[in-house]
This record gives sequence, structure tokens and C-alpha cells, in this order.
Amino acid sequence: MGQEISTTRFKQRDFQRFSGCLADETLLLQDWIREQRFSSKRAIGGFEIEAWLVNDNYLPAAINEPYIEKLCNPLVAPELSRFNVELNVNPQRLQATGIRTLHHELDNVLALCQEHARSFDAALTMIGILPTVRDQDLNVANMSSMKRYKALNEQVLRARLGRPMTLNIVGREHLRSSHSDVMLESAATSFQVHLQVPLTEAKRFFNSAIIASALTVAVSANSPYLFKKDLWDESRIPLFEQAVEVGGFQGASHGPIRRVTFGSSYVRNSIAECFIENLEHYPVLLPMHAECAPHKLYHLRLHNGTIWRWNRPLVGFDDDGTPHLRVEHRVMPSGPTVIDQIANAAFFYGLVEWLSTRPHAPEAELPFATAKSNFYEAARLGLRAPIQWLSNKRSTIQHLVLEDILPAAETGLKQLQVDADDIDCYLGIVEARVRTERNGSNWQRAFIKKHGLDMQSLTKAYVEIQQSGQPVHQWTL
Repeated sequence: MGQEISTTRFKQRDFQRFSGCLADETLLLQDWIREQRFSSKRAIGGFEIEAWLVNDNYLPAAINEPYIEKLCNPLVAPELSRFNVELNVNPQRLQATGIRTLHHELDNVLALCQEHARSFDAALTMIGILPTVRDQDLNVANMSSMKRYKALNEQVLRARLGRPMTLNIVGREHLRSSHSDVMLESAATSFQVHLQVPLTEAKRFFNSAIIASALTVAVSANSPYLFKKDLWDESRIPLFEQAVEVGGFQGASHGPIRRVTFGSSYVRNSIAECFIENLEHYPVLLPMHAECAPHKLYHLRLHNGTIWRWNRPLVGFDDDGTPHLRVEHRVMPSGPTVIDQIANAAFFYGLVEWLSTRPHAPEAELPFATAKSNFYEAARLGLRAPIQWLSNKRSTIQHLVLEDILPAAETGLKQLQVDADDIDCYLGIVEARVRTERNGSNWQRAFIKKHGLDMQSLTKAYVEIQQSGQPVHQWTL
């Protein structure tokens, strides 16, 4: 969950003091890495899901504050907009029935959330971009009251010298929009998968997550429409990248500073490279100083939270205080159902385990530029995207997943000692979805093709079928 801050107003001395603490903590992190101070635990998984609150007309319901207050559950937190919330689960070891445990916990949290939503004449729905969200809904009056969000909005605009955000997405149709705040970001909701890894394997797992991104974004795509425009299979990707864009406004000395990014390269020697890049190339946005011991890494973690790599390294702490490393895989959208998302997580866990434990590092076979190109083609074209894979193999994602990637993910899950029935269940859902070309984006487009461009009817059908719990490849029109 995002760290809250205590103020929204900052002076130049705040930036200077924060930058000094950030530099000190980055050096401390490098020392810990050299000294092998990090937890050796591996294969611990978890995730966050951002969801929408909708009213009985299937429009965004800006009620997250009274809703969360009544719910009173530490696993549910506010998001940027008043019509979004974030659901969390307790991390689990993936071996044996760990993935199934995550599934059951999410089912329980979601059931409780839906029960409380009904008391507000609302529903909770998991979807990458809500089809009924309107341009005018994305305004500061609908921003959550957390100081973190207000300060973020002010600092992004300061970094842009007051210039508005311009959204320009060319997909099946062309969308242009201009906003004087960061609320465009709130139209994109994600399923963010976490994987705790030991320091000795962190480089391989981080690079493997980068390589896997094209496959996971295509398999899970669920965001084709924004403001009634048919755009990319996963339109969250260009939407989020442009919603908090500050590059080009900070001065040439900082170099390329896209805050939402696929990254600049693979990790070459150590995961510390990402945090050094944070320090050297990303100006501080939220200079909230904390009077706490440097070993808490407060400033380093807060700064890292304002840089949204699609695969982001995270530093956390085990229950005994030992620092640990996690890979946060941010490319997948929210929805369509709980079981679809658990299947997506299992697919990711198995694939990155297989990639990370191959005799030869996959990044030696697939240049970073190719992995990046694969990702954007997959986000734009989905399962039909042609990409280059390992050993120079070229294929559409659909054929590649069915022929090569699902067996690889199965091998990875077996290496993790995941229960055999669970492997069959979750990867079977991914296989059926890919074979039928029925992910969330394709279902939404098929619905519109059959019923016309009626976003309210689309959202109503989506919410009702989602609540049935059926995986999306079984959804009817």
C-alpha cells in the first residue's frame, strides 16, 4: 500500500534534505547488498488489486471514504480517485497449496467488499478501464483526500511547469484529451503481482519479469475502451504512461525521466542499479522527510513509490526485521474474475521461475530493446501480436503461449512444488482463454460488436457475469 505523508506543501530545503537522506539510504542499500544482508526466503507471492466502485447506473461511484470507513478492513485501502479502492492479501509461500490459499483469501475479501458495497447501492468491479468512466469524472473533486495524492498532483504539475497532461493514444481509433491534473491515472486499474526473491537470484528474476511482460499483458488484456474509443488491447499501458508524464520539463541534466516506464535496461550486475538510477535520474516528487533511522529506508522506499516501472523492485522487511527484495509485476489489468486473476498470477509465477532457473540467462538471448518492443506490441495487439522469443523464434503470442510458454510455466510451477491439481486448474484456464482468444478485451469488443456502442449495457453485463465467478473464456454475449 502507498505510504501516506503528513503535508502537501514543500520548500526548497525540503527537497535538499530529502535528497540527502535518499543518497545516504541508497549507499546503505548498496552496503547491505555487498554484505548479503537480505533475506534468503524465496517463492513468496502476493498481489494488490485495484477495483472500481459503481452505482446502480453502472457509473463510477465516488464513495470510497465512507465505504472504507464502514468496511474497516486493513486489507482494503483508498486509491487515487474516490471511486477506486485497493484490495490486498497476506503473502503466502507458493509451494503446495499456497496459490489456492491466495485464491481463497481474495474470494473472502471480495465477498466482504461486495456485501458492504450493496449497503451503498453500489457494486465493486474489477476491470482495467471502466467503460462508463467519462472524461469529466476525472477531476480533482473526485480525488481521494489522502495528502499523498494531493501532493503528487501538485508536484507533477510543478515539474511540468503548469502545462496540462495531454493524452494522445492511437489504436484502432484515435483519442486525444487534455487534463490539468493527474486524475487520468485513476482510469487505469491494475492487478499487481509480487514475488519475494533472495538477493542471489534477484537479478535473474527481475530480468525474467521484464521478458515475461509481453506474454502476461496479452494473456490478461482487459482494457480496450476509454471514453468510447476502441484503442489498444491493453489501453492502460499508454494511458498510465501519459497520465503522469514529466519528461522534458525538468531540464536536460536529468536525462530521460519518464515516471511510468518499461525501464532503461536489464539489470546487469545487481538490483541496486535500479535504486541508483532512481537517485541519479529521477527528481524527487514527494520530499516528505521522516525522523527515523536510516535502516528503515523510508526515503528510498517513498521515492521508489513515485517511479512506476512496469516491473519494479521493492524493498521490504520480514517479520523479524530482515530486509527482503520483491519484484512487483505491474503490467496486468484488474479483472475479469477472481479465478482469472489467480490464473494470471500462477502463469506469471511459473514462467518467471522457469526463465530464472534456465542454464543460460534469457536476457543473453533476447536483447532488452526486443523485450521492450514485444511488450508494446503485445499491449497494442494482444494475443495476435507477433513477437520475437528466445532463440530468435518468431510467432504470434497465441501460438507461442500454446506451444512453448504454457509447458514452460508448468515446469516452473512444478519446480516451485505447487500442488499438481492447482497447476492443472489455473494453467488450464489460461490455456482455454488463449485457445479461444477470449480474454477480457476480446469479450468486451465482441459484446459491442453484437449490441452496439452502449457502454452502460456493456458494463452492466460485465458486472453481472463477473459476479457469477465464471472465467472469462466461458462468458456469453
